[in-house]
Amino acid sequence: MGTSKSTQSTSIEKSLNKIIKGDSVQAMNRLPEKSVDLIFADPPYNLQLGGDLTRPDQSKVDAVTDHWDQFASFEAYDKFTTEWLTAAKRILKDDGAIWVIGSYHNIFRVGTALQDLGYWILNDVVWRKTNPMPNFKGTRFTNAHETLIWATRNPNGKKYTFNYDAMKSLNEGTQMRSDWVLPICTGHERLKGEDGNKVHPTQKPESLLHRVILSTTNPGDVILDPFFGTGTTGAVAKKLGRNYIGIEREDEYIKHARERIRRVQPTAPEDLEVTQSKKALPRVPFGQVIETGLLQPGDKLFCPRQKFTAKVRADGSLVTSDATGSIHQMGAHVMKAEACNGWTYWHFKTDKGYQPIDVLRQQIRAGLN
Repeated sequence: MGTSKSTQSTSIEKSLNKIIKGDSVQAMNRLPEKSVDLIFADPPYNLQLGGDLTRPDQSKVDAVTDHWDQFASFEAYDKFTTEWLTAAKRILKDDGAIWVIGSYHNIFRVGTALQDLGYWILNDVVWRKTNPMPNFKGTRFTNAHETLIWATRNPNGKKYTFNYDAMKSLNEGTQMRSDWVLPICTGHERLKGEDGNKVHPTQKPESLLHRVILSTTNPGDVILDPFFGTGTTGAVAKKLGRNYIGIEREDEYIKHARERIRRVQPTAPEDLEVTQSKKALPRVPFGQVIETGLLQPGDKLFCPRQKFTAKVRADGSLVTSDATGSIHQMGAHVMKAEACNGWTYWHFKTDKGYQPIDVLRQQIRAGLN
């Protein structure tokens, strides 16, 4: 017997902004199908460490030697990976997406499992650490990066969230690349226990989660982290006005995560607005510029250097000396190009000089909003 939508809604609401203690697969299997917008997963890396790591001065390196990172074989790790990714896919919405982070020890195996299960990989992102741990033995290159895989639930998931223009704004007006240069978690952000040691050996920096959450979710979305650790995902989600669900087995991590998230001050809703993607803005045909009187039939438009001109017609088309068509067609025609963005190519004359007709489109959009 199927579960009603109202029952599913109630079930997911009860889990929001809470940490579920227990096994990640079992916990995800108890959540409603297609109820989560984004999953961020930082699973065990299966580092296969054979013993303690030491520095040249023989001091011990605080590395990952915890039981939760130990697997009997690659086959056991692959089985574990397939199980949690299967559970994750069930609870992702049709337009949902997943981020998984890992090192060279596991990320290739995770990538294979993602594709085998039908996820569609959008990007692999390299997190370049500005302050990586050195290779003390000098036997290999210093491991200075980790890899994140961003994927949608299925190959047809074309409506996933990507705040492209927000990322461009975050990057000072330049398109955000897939190599992110960020420091590892240190200083006041690094959680430490009463003994002065790290609470968690692989605590991720909030700057990394800020970029993931800001780029691929919207305020109010539900973000699930099946390996919650000390709660970096929850802390950043709360700060950015998103809902989180954390799943964690270790009591010590849960204790620190709850206290950490409790101290976070949420950002005011008006300060969470991000630069909107042009694709998400209302479509405005050029003819609407004529209808609203911002331009009149017979007005002249000019190319950026005033070399070519075209006249506006009542139906929103342009006419040049030898052709007629849309603003885009006529721009391409005079440039002898295959394509042209007529909104930025054609300019109109004002008292202050020439401006692109896109200015007029923005005026209409402002009125629609």
